[in-house]
Amino acid sequence: MTRTISASTLRAAMTGPVLEAGDDGYDEARDVYNGDVERRPAVIARCAGPADVAAALAHAQATGLRVAVRGGGHGYWAASEGELMIDLSALDAVTVDPVARRARCGGGAKLAQLDAATQEHGLAVTAGTVSHTGVGGLTLGGGFGWLTAKHGLAIDNLESAEVVLADGRCVKASATEHPDLFWALRGGGGNFGVVTEFEFRLHEVGPIVQFGLLFVEQDRAAHALRTADDAISKLPAGFQAAIVCSEAPPAPFVPESHHFAPGIGVIVIGFGTAEEHAAAIAPLRKALAPLFDATLPMPYVALQQMLDDHMFWGVHTYTKGLYLDDLSDSAVEVVSDQAARRRAGLSQILIFRMGGAYAEVGDGDTAWSGRRDVKYAMVIEALAAEHETFVGERQWARDTWEALLPLADGPGTYVNILPEADDRIVRASYGEAKYERLARIKAEYDPGNVFHRNINIKPA
Repeated sequence: MTRTISASTLRAAMTGPVLEAGDDGYDEARDVYNGDVERRPAVIARCAGPADVAAALAHAQATGLRVAVRGGGHGYWAASEGELMIDLSALDAVTVDPVARRARCGGGAKLAQLDAATQEHGLAVTAGTVSHTGVGGLTLGGGFGWLTAKHGLAIDNLESAEVVLADGRCVKASATEHPDLFWALRGGGGNFGVVTEFEFRLHEVGPIVQFGLLFVEQDRAAHALRTADDAISKLPAGFQAAIVCSEAPPAPFVPESHHFAPGIGVIVIGFGTAEEHAAAIAPLRKALAPLFDATLPMPYVALQQMLDDHMFWGVHTYTKGLYLDDLSDSAVEVVSDQAARRRAGLSQILIFRMGGAYAEVGDGDTAWSGRRDVKYAMVIEALAAEHETFVGERQWARDTWEALLPLADGPGTYVNILPEADDRIVRASYGEAKYERLARIKAEYDPGNVFHRNINIKPA
């Protein structure tokens, strides 16, 4: 027999298809964003609804197969070798109630689908920075994006979630139903169940936003970082800013002579008028004296897709992160030096300014893996089109992280960018009190640690 009895049993219990190696659609289903991840699940359950998820979970536990959950496919653990993949990609419907300003979004939807549906009504919710990211993984880890300073994280706007638990029950988690589970889902990752639907509160956004990029050549990197640190802190409320150590993109708004030039880009996003945006970045332009700058109105959906070509599907990627309370002289020196050491043009260091609506939420109000009063979130991203180049870039990312660690707020980071489930870093990210609370909730909802192919919170 070419098919296992176990797969045949699962196929009979599900509405959606069950795939094994050699089946039509198997290779497409196991494909994930990170080109460095090449894994072949034993069985892929392409779930058509919560009942299918429950059947797949029951089957995995009965047969001893470990479980991986694939939403959008960006997660490091979306696919696992020789295991059972619960594939939510068919659950990608997004429905919007523009009067109530609510969106219901399937656990397999991608950010582009959520953005398109909400923008039809001039509405949005914080939703990452790369549009082919899955809504599910992004949200469960926190959900940082271009709207964070104005409207907080994705989890700060989560109204409820439909969750299939390890024992097969399908429950609704909200502030009034399973409130402990709802707290844990908002930042605790995929540790507590499979979320098949999210309900978000929406805000008026766009359809046009104001984009600004001021670019300084690599030779003046230290000047750019110090100047940006000072000027960004003085931006009016609601503006989102980021510092990008990368190459100038080959975009229409970048002079062709500067395409792929290495340097420091300062991005400032405004959600008001062009005049307000111009007034906000004028002091920054004067202080930076950039190599070039570009300010222009941009559709919100275009902003959400701006990084897609740089972080294309199939790129080899490895990410490290840290939180910084300030860009000290020592931090500026390390970042400037390490930015110049990148070998592949795709690799980058991203420094996102926190604050605003993000900082208005209490540290204990959600399970977010970081302090709400921290100033910067740093992302060190090794990116390469080929594996041979990637190996060196991955080491560059690790070296950069090690050099910055003594200057950071400990080893903790945004758990959505953790490439390894290092228990020391996971605990440092959440803090002991929050981690212990998560572990107690894990023990209640997943005592057998069925959901452990993730940044794992072990049951208390």
